[in-house]
Amino acid sequence: MADLLPLLGSALILGLLGGGHCLGMCGGLMGALTLAIAPEQRSRRLRVLLAYNLGRILSYASAGLLLGVAGWAVASSPAALALRVVAALLLIAMGLYLAGWWSGLTRIEALGRGLWRHLQPVATRLLPVSSMPRALLLGALWGWLPCGLVYSTLLWAASQGNVWHAAALMLAFGVGTWPVLLATGLAAERVNTLLRRRSVRVAGGLLVILFGLWTLPGPHQHWLMGH
Repeated sequence: MADLLPLLGSALILGLLGGGHCLGMCGGLMGALTLAIAPEQRSRRLRVLLAYNLGRILSYASAGLLLGVAGWAVASSPAALALRVVAALLLIAMGLYLAGWWSGLTRIEALGRGLWRHLQPVATRLLPVSSMPRALLLGALWGWLPCGLVYSTLLWAASQGNVWHAAALMLAFGVGTWPVLLATGLAAERVNTLLRRRSVRVAGGLLVILFGLWTLPGPHQHWLMGH
């Protein structure tokens, strides 16, 4: 468990720093969820947003569980090294994207478009959201929206070679994305303004790049673990 805690912290930070990307992907939906609720019904609006985001992060955890099985299956084979290298390179690409230096990461979103074509019509029919279960289901479906940020984190989580660790890391990543999306739904502009600052995005991108470099197999990992 002690070895998992730093990874959980990393996953939380990845989610928080990637909030700007999540805002671009889900920000419009946050507005659609809240427009159907009168402004004076603030507590109901919060409950709907919480239910939606709970469904979304549960879908992330489910994806972590599924891909974690593949990671566990190759953990003791030569393919494990290749998986870890790919995961590290994707994390570095994610850091470059967050810092605004390279946007090639978005190209891998094409991988999930086939599945999303089947899920999107079902998700759209749930709007406008009129109940908590409906919001939960919408979030669970929307969690499968093609997203380079999620895919990169998912492969990184699966590269740990443990099914339950992969699910826990994706759950932590999802929790990390909550502040930005909840702030958007509740019109809390201060949070969004802070995370959109160039300096914050560059600092976040550099930190994620460091995660990627740390993930690369090599003697540096033994040195870091020793310290």
